[in-house]
Amino acid sequence: MRPARLALIAVIACAGLAPGPSLVWQDEFDGPAGTTFDRAKWTADTGGGGFGNQEREFYTTRPENVALDGNGHLVITARIDSAGNTCWYGTCRYTSARLKTQGLFAQAYGRFEARLRVPRGQGLWPAWWMLGANIDVVDWPQGGEIDVMENIGREPGIVHGTAHGPGYAGAAGIGRADTLSQGAYADDFHIFAIEWRPNDIRWYVDGRLYHDMTPADLPTGTSWVFDHPFFLLFNVAVGGGWPGDPDSTTTFPQQMVVDYVRVYSEP
Repeated sequence: MRPARLALIAVIACAGLAPGPSLVWQDEFDGPAGTTFDRAKWTADTGGGGFGNQEREFYTTRPENVALDGNGHLVITARIDSAGNTCWYGTCRYTSARLKTQGLFAQAYGRFEARLRVPRGQGLWPAWWMLGANIDVVDWPQGGEIDVMENIGREPGIVHGTAHGPGYAGAAGIGRADTLSQGAYADDFHIFAIEWRPNDIRWYVDGRLYHDMTPADLPTGTSWVFDHPFFLLFNVAVGGGWPGDPDSTTTFPQQMVVDYVRVYSEP
């Protein structure tokens, strides 16, 4: 065999052995319609305390608010429903759900992606996001927050990707918006992802990069806190300081439909 061909075979063999990102955690949401989420992978926040944002919903784990649809989707449903509960402002007006992997799965670095369709309507606030796994030790925002995707109903064609940390949290979070050329994000499924490496976080919609953040983007005197494992969250808030309350144009129930969540190792 000629030396050139031997060299080519060697290159191909090495390329085949080259390390790359691998799938390390996933949920495809397979199961019968009406069944609950996989409790080996997810837990839930419940209650109506507003969660620091003056939200109006009471989060539950009832199948009316969170369940599989039998077609490979997780469905989080926001409803007009007090469920007999009291919220921070009085009798609750709405119910919804908020799932998280806290205590079950967390990872630093890699690719985190979900394919989902957001709800629509004034006052709806769906989110796919991450919190530092050390939050119970250092509190928020010292542990960091990465919002892979947020949408508020009055901006149907816009999603936001944002990071929060000490000195750049809340309205001062470091983020960017992505705007559809036409239509609303609630019209169809989209893939929302981040690629997170030491000293770099990149946000994508349907494979298109729209935001990139490094320590150079932080305010002077603040610190980069994205160097430890984060856990995953999905929720649909109703009302709150950012989206505002539902109004006469808002129809219920409204659903966030999640096709899958996949987490890959860092390449």
